[in-house]
Amino acid sequence: MSGANQSSVSQFLLLGLSRHPQQQQLLFVLFLSMYLATVLGNLLILLAISTDTRLHTPMYFFLSNLSFVDVCFSSTTVPKMLANHVLGTQAISFSGCLTQMYFVFLFVDMDNFLLAVMAYDRFVAVCHPLHYTTKMTRQLCVLMVAGSWVVGNLNVLLHTLLMARLSFCGDNAIPHFFCDVTPLLKLSCSDTHLNEVMILTEGALVMIAPFVCILVSYVFIAGAVLRVPSVGGRWKAFSTCSSHLAVVSLFYGTIIAVYFNPSSSHSAERDTAATVLYTVVTPLLNPFIYSLRNRDLKGALGRVVGQKPFPA
Repeated sequence: MSGANQSSVSQFLLLGLSRHPQQQQLLFVLFLSMYLATVLGNLLILLAISTDTRLHTPMYFFLSNLSFVDVCFSSTTVPKMLANHVLGTQAISFSGCLTQMYFVFLFVDMDNFLLAVMAYDRFVAVCHPLHYTTKMTRQLCVLMVAGSWVVGNLNVLLHTLLMARLSFCGDNAIPHFFCDVTPLLKLSCSDTHLNEVMILTEGALVMIAPFVCILVSYVFIAGAVLRVPSVGGRWKAFSTCSSHLAVVSLFYGTIIAVYFNPSSSHSAERDTAATVLYTVVTPLLNPFIYSLRNRDLKGALGRVVGQKPFPA
């Protein structure tokens, strides 16, 4: 049975980020620019890694998967918002809303898992360098990425099915630029207790377990780096870790603030600002933080665009 047959609401209205025409024009230009930069940056990373055999290593394999996920992540929300602005409509069908929600949180889960896998890769490289090639085999890398896709799909399918069983019989205006869980739960005229419990238990476990793995990996990495006698070597390693941890903090901090609190404590403005950070800003920053500071990847990017390698 489809969710639409259970509900008197056949479509929702995405109100976007602002109702003021002048602000809408500015936001359209801003988000279009950010989206194009996100797609271009991540596609260049994918192209550089795929064409340069020197980058066919576990670290760059995970990085290419992260870039692919970030392109899909941004493409799930931003184009719909831009199209609504151009067409002068705010409508999205019930099934379209659930589909958008499904893919948004699938790519959230994939970002989550890939950040943890990349942290583990760095842990093995720093703490067990002599055994890196034997531990991080191609089979293991493919298995970790494939397992992430399987777990992510199963997790998101559960929450989507729980959302589909709810009834929406009143207000259909979503004060957001995409179909998010929290505003949808507020609009439902059904009992949402089970949905909230599953978000705070199963959903929290899926998000927090990789986060804990990242923290543990970096504790061991920090211990290994502190034993390096060279001050320059320690500073370089900590600089790279701080960039990674900054994005991890931004990604996880906003998600925890939005989703792992009771729905009664949420405000539309705060939730919208937080979701913009992890759905739009983080995919935009990832190519710069994870890639453009890497000398080998700079050289590959320079060869892709037919120029000399970018300066280190």
